[in-house]
Amino acid sequence: MRLSLARPRRALVPALAPFVAAVALLTTAVATTATAAEACGSIITAPLADPVPADDPCPSTDPVVCRIRVMPMDQKVEAQRTRMSYHRLLEDMHRTEADMRAQGASDEEIARELVDMRNQAKEITRAGMSPEEVRILEERNMAKYGNPLGPTADQLYAKYGSWDKVIDASMRTSYAVDRELSLEYRPCPVSA
Repeated sequence: MRLSLARPRRALVPALAPFVAAVALLTTAVATTATAAEACGSIITAPLADPVPADDPCPSTDPVVCRIRVMPMDQKVEAQRTRMSYHRLLEDMHRTEADMRAQGASDEEIARELVDMRNQAKEITRAGMSPEEVRILEERNMAKYGNPLGPTADQLYAKYGSWDKVIDASMRTSYAVDRELSLEYRPCPVSA
């Protein structure tokens, strides 16, 4: 009687199939978790909330948040895309800071460049907004800073007292606006 090794192997393959599939799923889950933990830039945190009636009291003191809450869904989607573009511009600012530091620029030089970049970023992202949305943003900034785009580098220096803090402030994003658009902004690592 001759024993064949082919049969036991064939019988073994169907028995191993569920095990191999489970290992593959586990490996994919671990890789996905690692990728999610390393995500940076604009992170969508949840589906956009349905619009609320215009007469619904707004829990925020920020008029931009109040405006977003009542937007029709198609406008919210567009506002979210615009905000994500703004976050990409913030990433450019982080790279600029790293490049300027590598070239030996002072904190004041970096701060002034980043404040200018932030104001340019605001101008670029507002180009995709409705005139009403731009008006609301500009009115807020005029009332607060006397400038439709926001504070100048000198105003920020007067407020914070150091150029390093101006640099940090220039690359911040509004948590309340991001949250209302179901976004979280996480700066990406930058190597110099």
